[in-house]
Amino acid sequence: MRATRLTLVCSGITHQMRSAGFPLDEPLERRSIELALALGQHLSKTDRVFVAPSLRARETAQLLGLRATVIDSLRDQNYGFWEGKTLEKIEAEQPGALAAFRTDPAYVPGGGESLTQVASRTAGFLDAMRSAGGHLIAVTHPVVVRTAMIHILAAPLTSCWQIDVPPLSMTSFYSDGTRWTLRACGAQRRAAGKDPPD
Repeated sequence: MRATRLTLVCSGITHQMRSAGFPLDEPLERRSIELALALGQHLSKTDRVFVAPSLRARETAQLLGLRATVIDSLRDQNYGFWEGKTLEKIEAEQPGALAAFRTDPAYVPGGGESLTQVASRTAGFLDAMRSAGGHLIAVTHPVVVRTAMIHILAAPLTSCWQIDVPPLSMTSFYSDGTRWTLRACGAQRRAAGKDPPD
């Protein structure tokens, strides 16, 4: 059975996200466009590419020079009516809600989707790709990268917020067809850089 290499690429960010707000489905900000264009010059060859359905993820994939298939399970967490709001505004409207969001994986932010639900669909994606074979790239969001790492390491979901996933960073996983292993965590390619060593 051919081994599978999966590289999760974190999408760029938007102006709203730069302002410490929960994301809207809006275009990438300029710095992310520059980073994606630079990164695209150094990506390894790939057998299949997947992308989350959000505009920022699809724009990131396009700027990287990738022709990707949209996969719904790679989508960002649904923050419900929190989307487009800053942390300060949410705290003012719902005191204590952000604390609950960060400490309880079952908490549903803004009537959207809990971290537990995100983790479940991320695990489903990993299970489906485990025996795919070849090199796969998936352009997705920080919460999906975090829950993928947590799933593979069998760590508690509450550790999600201790994992930093910068824009345009890459996290690599390998599968022998039966299980995944974490290979490179949060590696960020630069314009003059190269792929992390295999």
